Amino acid sequence: MTSQYKKFTKLLVKWPVDASKGERDLGKFIRSKVKAAFESTDKVNLDSEFCNQQYNALNKLADNNYRNKYKRTLHSTATGLSTEECQLILSTEVLDYLKEENKVSLQRNIHTNPYKDHTPVMLNEVIKYLKPSNGELYLDMTFGAGGHSRKILESANCRLLTLDRDPIAYEKAKKLAEEFPNRVTPLLGRFSELPSLLKSIDVNQSSIDGILFDFGCSSMQLDTGERGFSISKNGYLDMRMDAGRDPNQITAREVLATANEHELYKIFKIYGEEKKAAKIAQTIIQARYMIKNIDTTRELVDVVDSCCPDEFRLDKLQRPQSNATKVFQALRIFVNNELNEINYGMVLAKYYLKLNGRLLTVCFHSLEDTIVKRHIAGNIINETANPVPLRYLSPTLVQDQETINQFLDSPWKPINKHVEVPSDEEVERNPRSRSARLRAAIKIK
Repeated sequence: MTSQYKKFTKLLVKWPVDASKGERDLGKFIRSKVKAAFESTDKVNLDSEFCNQQYNALNKLADNNYRNKYKRTLHSTATGLSTEECQLILSTEVLDYLKEENKVSLQRNIHTNPYKDHTPVMLNEVIKYLKPSNGELYLDMTFGAGGHSRKILESANCRLLTLDRDPIAYEKAKKLAEEFPNRVTPLLGRFSELPSLLKSIDVNQSSIDGILFDFGCSSMQLDTGERGFSISKNGYLDMRMDAGRDPNQITAREVLATANEHELYKIFKIYGEEKKAAKIAQTIIQARYMIKNIDTTRELVDVVDSCCPDEFRLDKLQRPQSNATKVFQALRIFVNNELNEINYGMVLAKYYLKLNGRLLTVCFHSLEDTIVKRHIAGNIINETANPVPLRYLSPTLVQDQETINQFLDSPWKPINKHVEVPSDEEVERNPRSRSARLRAAIKIK
C-alpha cells in the first residue's frame, strides 16, 4: 500500500492544481479521486489492472510522451493554415484584390437583378391574375421598392399610379417614372389620403382597371436598422412607415413609454397574438419605472427574452425565430394604424375600380388576410370587416331572407377559389415570402 501511495504522490506532483480553471481543473479532479480511493475501505482496487492502466496513461500525458512520439510537422493556426499561409492570404494586396472583385460582383448583380432592394413576392401569380393590358390604368397601392410595378409596366403598354406612405419609396417611384416616361404617376400618402390625391390628378371613381395591394413591411424598411423595424439590427424604436412625414405620429418608443400595462397587453395580444402578452406588458412597465424607458430594438428584444427564458420558437420554415417577433409586429401595426388603413383601402378599391376591374391582395399574416377575406365575402358592417366570422353568427339574429341576402351581398367575385401561397422554390429563394397569401377578385357590381 505504501508503494502505491508513493507512486500516486509522484503523479500528483506532475499535475499541479490550477485554481483559475475552477471545477474543470484536471489536477483538482485527480486529487479528489485519489483521496476517495485511499479513504475507501475497499483498497484492493488500487492494485487492480484497471487502476494501473489509468496511472500509466496519466503519467504518459504528464511526461508529454505522445507529443514527443508524434511530433507535429506543420504548426497551423485556428484556420488550418500555416502562419506563412495566413500572412499571404491576409496580405494587403490580396485584400485589395478581394475588395475589387466584390465591387465587380455587386455591379454585375445590380445590372442583372432590377429588384436589388426588395424581391417582389409571388410576382408571376400577380401578373397572371392582374392581366395587364395595353392602354389600361392600374394602381399599385403599396409601391415599396417597385418590384411589382416594374413587372406590370414591362408586361403591357399601360399607365400606372403608384402610392406609398414612405418618402423613400416615393423617391424610388419618381425614378421609375423617369425610366418609363408618361406612364407612371407617383403619389405620396396613406390609403386614407388616396381620394384627395386622385382628385388632384383628375382620376375619378370607377376609372381604374386593376388595383394591387402588397401589405406589410417592405424589405428596405426591415434592412434599415435606424428605422426600428428590425429585430436583428439595433436602432431607435421608431417603426413609422411615414418616416417622420407626419410629425404628430407616435413612435414605438413613445408607445412603450406612455401606454399603461393593460393597453400594452391589448396591443401585444390583439395585434401580435402573443401568448405571453400579459407578462411582457408587466415587465415593460416594471423596467420603465425601476430602470429606464425602452428606447432601442435591442433593449426591447432583451426584455421579451427575459419573459421567455426557456422558449425556443421556430418559424414556418422550422428556423429559429426571435421571441420578440410578434411583439415587434404588434407595435408596427399599432403605430401605423395598419388594420384600419387596410380596411379603408378595401373600401376605396370598391369605389375606384371599373366594373370587371381586378383586385389583388398579398397578405403576410392572418389579421390582414381576415379583413380582405371578409370584404370579398361581403361579411362587412358599415363598410368595416365584421369582427365575427359568418359561421359563428346566431341564425336567430336575422329573421327574413331579404335581410340575409342584403347582409351577404358582395360586389366581389373571387377569381381563385382558395387562397394561393408561394411555391416551394420561391420560399427557398426568398424566405420572407413564406407567409404570403394571395387573393384575387373581380368587381361585379
